Amino acid sequence: MKIRTLKLREAHMPTSSGGGPSYCSVLWDQKAYHVVTASSSDPTIAIHDSLLLSSPPRLLRHHRDGVTALALSPNSTCLASGSVDHSVKLYKFPGGEFQTNITRFTLPIRALAFNKSGTLLAAAGDDEGVKLINTVDGSISRVLKGHKGPVTGLGFDPLSEYLASIDSTGTVIHWELSSGTTLHTLKGVAPNSGFDHSIMNVLSWSPDGDKLAVPGLRNDVVVYDRDTAEKLFSLRGDHTQPICSLAWSPNGKYMATSGLDKQVLIWDVDRKQDIDRQNFDERICCLAWKPIGNALAVIDCMGKYGVWDSVIPSSMKSPTEDVPNLQSKNSNGLLLFDEEEGQELSTSGSLSDVGEDSIGESKPPSRKRPHKHAAYEDDLEEDGFDGFRLIPNVELESRKKARRKHSENADNENEGVSNKMTSIRSKMQVAFQPGATPLQPGKKRFLCYNMLGSITTIEHDGFSHIEIDFHDTSRGPRVPSMNDHFGFTMASLNENGSVFANPCKGEKHMSTLMYRPFSSWANNSEWSMRLEGEEVKVVALGTAWVAAITSLNFLRIFTDSGLQKHVLSLDGPVVTASGFKDELAIVTHASDCLPSNEQMLEFRVFNITKGSEPLRGRLPLTPGSHLTWFGFSEEGQLSSYDSKGAMRVFTSQYGGSWLPLFSASKEKKSNENYWVVGLNASKLFCIVCKSPDLYPQVMPKPVLTPLNFSFPLASSDLGAEALENEFILNNMHLVQIQKQIEEVGAAGLDTTSLDDEGFNTEAAQDRCILKLIASCCNGDKLVRATELVKLLSLEKSVRGAIKLVTVLKLPNLAERFNSILEERLLNESKRTTETTFPTSNCNASFITDDIAAGKKVISTEQSKLSGNGIPLSTPKLSAPLFSKKAKTQEPKAGTEKTDEKLADDDVGKVKTTEVKNATEVNNNAGEMKKVGEVSEVSNDQEKVKKAEAPRRASNPFMKKLINYWA
Repeated sequence: MKIRTLKLREAHMPTSSGGGPSYCSVLWDQKAYHVVTASSSDPTIAIHDSLLLSSPPRLLRHHRDGVTALALSPNSTCLASGSVDHSVKLYKFPGGEFQTNITRFTLPIRALAFNKSGTLLAAAGDDEGVKLINTVDGSISRVLKGHKGPVTGLGFDPLSEYLASIDSTGTVIHWELSSGTTLHTLKGVAPNSGFDHSIMNVLSWSPDGDKLAVPGLRNDVVVYDRDTAEKLFSLRGDHTQPICSLAWSPNGKYMATSGLDKQVLIWDVDRKQDIDRQNFDERICCLAWKPIGNALAVIDCMGKYGVWDSVIPSSMKSPTEDVPNLQSKNSNGLLLFDEEEGQELSTSGSLSDVGEDSIGESKPPSRKRPHKHAAYEDDLEEDGFDGFRLIPNVELESRKKARRKHSENADNENEGVSNKMTSIRSKMQVAFQPGATPLQPGKKRFLCYNMLGSITTIEHDGFSHIEIDFHDTSRGPRVPSMNDHFGFTMASLNENGSVFANPCKGEKHMSTLMYRPFSSWANNSEWSMRLEGEEVKVVALGTAWVAAITSLNFLRIFTDSGLQKHVLSLDGPVVTASGFKDELAIVTHASDCLPSNEQMLEFRVFNITKGSEPLRGRLPLTPGSHLTWFGFSEEGQLSSYDSKGAMRVFTSQYGGSWLPLFSASKEKKSNENYWVVGLNASKLFCIVCKSPDLYPQVMPKPVLTPLNFSFPLASSDLGAEALENEFILNNMHLVQIQKQIEEVGAAGLDTTSLDDEGFNTEAAQDRCILKLIASCCNGDKLVRATELVKLLSLEKSVRGAIKLVTVLKLPNLAERFNSILEERLLNESKRTTETTFPTSNCNASFITDDIAAGKKVISTEQSKLSGNGIPLSTPKLSAPLFSKKAKTQEPKAGTEKTDEKLADDDVGKVKTTEVKNATEVNNNAGEMKKVGEVSEVSNDQEKVKKAEAPRRASNPFMKKLINYWA
């Protein structure tokens, strides 16, 4: 390769006695008539005539100290400059007339940038924060804070959706302009320039806005994706020291880079090769492509500049051929504040024209999510961002009139395209893998993190190193680490194996799906699949199956041995997916976003073994949020978590509904964020991240934090929200257990353990109800207390409620509770009689005697507790679903005092005489039940002998038939 030399001419003399290097700037105007230069060691700005470079330049002398940053509005009508003297000034261009000091900082300025329409100027430097300045009225629209060091580079993307910034420590931040929030933070991706202010980290958007170029850590240029901030590729060649400046050609096909090695290289970006170079005597600080023509302007650290003509050989495509047409048609970029010029701005439009012009363009389909092509004003008005209003109301009204006039003159075709693009300006959520963290160059990241374990990866020397770890090392197998040459970005993990996938990276690097089982009887049980013309978006694992959802909306199902079993078409782009045993749950987009920016998502649950779809419906989200986690609980309950901190679980109640089980806004502190990992029947497990971090780092090892569920209940008139929350959670748990019992029973399996769990849950629910009854009595809500007692499952609990209201001196309520207990005993006895002894007169006679004895005991209890025998209505009552196993021994002494203790806990002090009376009642009831059991066994002794074994104890509260006989 021939190495040429370029003669530079002096533009700025160092003012310091040492004459050391300084940071210098160079840029072209829109029509390439002028070249503007500045130096941090010279307070003057020089405007050179590009046609007569030898003629003296026009000098602007308005700063008191060196000029560190320059920026021209897109139409070259306004020049902005920043200086070591902390000020940002505006001038008319090309005349150079000074207009205003638009803002000041407390420390030197290092970077300036205009947005596409010229209505926003971003300024930053050694101060904390990036200022967004409204150039129409000079107000500060917003201050963006997030950098830990001096900001040295700024860039608005050509579509004016994002702002990218870089600091001296090498951190890059993507900001969303409409909300002012941080989209992506890439820490340590560029060299650390330290305290040398003659070297400043820079960045540059490609002309089409799809890519962002940043100097890398390996003397290269790293190119990142516009929306996801993922690394796309790098340009690495003959630079022997870090790159300090870079610039895209007008058409984005070429790039120029300068390094500390005093070289300037020209790159063919598509081929990722350097095609030419220049050596210089000093380091080149800044580069600028000529907007019209094949030339490059350069300036070195000693203030000498020059123009390199014929940069691209004539045999190659010109750098100005096929330039993306992203410029505003009617934006004149007038940023000056005179009254007449303000009126011109109102009629011609500036900010509003961004949306119109962008809407009128057609772009080829992209694999990335759709870009917003709407005007900022419309987005802000619809989304309610009043705090980020860029233009005064009067100005907005005048621009709206001008916009309406312009639309009336537009042809019908452009209007149709405009309407179509406006309808999709809101961003549809991109696909994500549950439990994965974003790419962090040079650092480990999680490909998967769930309740079982984690999969981590880190890039090293052109490949990645993947490790699989289990939280419980005694359960999970020891899995050796793996070298990844595919660049996997998504993974899933269960107890049987792990699956990996990577996106498409050009024709030579197709998307690959790979499965690794943890154990197998055969060698080489690992398998992989390559996909042509599509790429994997999400992967999931289950029992003996692997699933991958692709960019063609295909659901591909494989067996764990690699057999391609099914290929299904989904009816929308995938968002995420999760697997549990035989079930695969998928979330897809049901339609475009609503004008309020709400995601329209749909979930589907497939049973892979049966080949069925048991569930399907819309996925609810908090308004204005997006989905951040989706999966199954440890018990197999479908769950979701959104960016507003709401956790929901699916229940079969009410025909299939989502219950809001948790709200982070009520739990977390102001400086905390929750990163969800999973959940079980009673707890939500997450990793607590300190703001502004939204996800954990691999090192130090994250710690799982359990959080209690809590429904978003209204403020109760009893102040018992905690008890009501426990009451609803217990009911939900009981429904789940009953469903499991039905499923296990239908499969012919033993349900004993589930019955015991249900019985314990009913007992806990009874304790909660008793506490609620006490609250109702104290709050004089007696009707509610009566309703609650009907929900008690156990006989002991009802007796405890009777004693509770007796202690509280509520005799009328005690009579009602007694009537409820009597009715329940009678109903259950009749049911047992009809079901268990349908033909035996002897047994019927026994039951009749038993009922009579029961009536006598209840009557005695009524007389002792209430002192009268007023008959009350007897409503039908429910009974418990579960009961404990039978025990052959006699009940231990003191067992009947359980209710006594429970009532004492809720009410407080109980009089000695009342406790004694209640004890007598309980003892009488115990004797009655004991006599009944003995009579039953003696009356039917022969049948007992033939029976295999007693399964359940006699319980008058049981709903299910529990028979002592075979």
